[in-house]
Amino acid sequence: MVRLNSAAGSRWWAPAMAILALALSVEAAEVARYDNYRLYRVTPHSEAQLRSVAAMEQASDSLIFLETARKLGDRFDIVVAPHKLADFTETLESDYIPHELIEQNVQRAFDEERVRLTNKRAKGPFDWNDYHTLEEIHAWLDQLASEHPKEVELLDAGRSHQNRTMKGVKLSYGPGRPGVFLEGGIHAREWISPATVTYILNQLLTSEDAKVRALAEKFDWYVFPNANPDGYAYTFQVNRLWRKTRKAYGPFCYGADPNRNWDFHWAEQGTSNNACSDTYHGSEAFSEVETRSLAAFVEKLRGKLGAYIAFHSYSQLLLFPYGHTGEHSPNHKDLDEIAEATVKSLAKRYGTQYKYGNVYDAIYPASGSSVDWSYGAQDVKIAYTYELRPDGNAWNGFVLPPNEIVPTGEETLDSLITLLEESSARGYYDEKH
Repeated sequence: MVRLNSAAGSRWWAPAMAILALALSVEAAEVARYDNYRLYRVTPHSEAQLRSVAAMEQASDSLIFLETARKLGDRFDIVVAPHKLADFTETLESDYIPHELIEQNVQRAFDEERVRLTNKRAKGPFDWNDYHTLEEIHAWLDQLASEHPKEVELLDAGRSHQNRTMKGVKLSYGPGRPGVFLEGGIHAREWISPATVTYILNQLLTSEDAKVRALAEKFDWYVFPNANPDGYAYTFQVNRLWRKTRKAYGPFCYGADPNRNWDFHWAEQGTSNNACSDTYHGSEAFSEVETRSLAAFVEKLRGKLGAYIAFHSYSQLLLFPYGHTGEHSPNHKDLDEIAEATVKSLAKRYGTQYKYGNVYDAIYPASGSSVDWSYGAQDVKIAYTYELRPDGNAWNGFVLPPNEIVPTGEETLDSLITLLEESSARGYYDEKH
């Protein structure tokens, strides 16, 4: 989790706001760097140690928590700013908290990625050999609609805070089909998410495989690869580890976590009321125009949608409601059995091992997510979140090598076929059209 912004201070008046406006106008030119930031893996052995490390997350904006332990046996992956290194290690050593240095210079991986992406800009057609900017993804969606006007319809769910299009497409092979919603990129730094969503969309449109064709033609597909366009653009232009939206909350804190901002048990579990936090839930439910706009679009499909599938990274998990409570959902048994079959299917091609379960138990408490909202507020009873490659042992999972994009897409599509077949066999899409 990123902690780059310091807490807002006392009230700022006109001079400070003028400075802020100037800073905002040039922010894209200032690239966040992590030179000599170190990555530590911390594994508490007692409840007291667990609480001690967890407290650091709220106390310092010079520590970036990529993984946060929720119980003993879990680990913290923490990026430490150079000036904080002595205090950080002294605290761990004085409390005898086990830790190991994983990476001495976090910036190295980001530099390699940036050089590669800069060199590829002159390449040819849109493909899945590397990651794409928001503009490239949107241009590709436009191209699909132009080249396949009978099957592909452009969708516009509104505008982001910075006036970018919330662009998606509807893929349909005829009327009277139940709907499936695919959401990607709601967390900005999780680049494999929109890459996987676009890969699946392309396969649904072009694959000649019989199972893929049957899947494509059974449903109407509503596909939004980038549900957080401002944040995604920001990860390319300024800060590779950015997660949230880009709305200003005071002079130093930006954005809310768009997957904690939905109006279903909002702000109850696994969120923060600190505007500088990566899990800040926003000033109110749907305070972010991105979540508000996407929700309004989904609400128009009420009664038609049979499934809502969100794609995140990373940890190799398949999750389902609820996140706000450990109490099981009404169709928990079905969701659990479908998930079991789905992860088995996913593992067949490359041996990739996923775990599965309800959000609260399988990963951590987290309320106000899009999947919980679609399930609880819109009655979409097939609602899942994929946490894609790599598994939880990687520290730099947000920088997944591009040669893993296609394998990730392939195995995920394999599993999606199973997920929708299994849920269809249980009657979840009957009379939805």
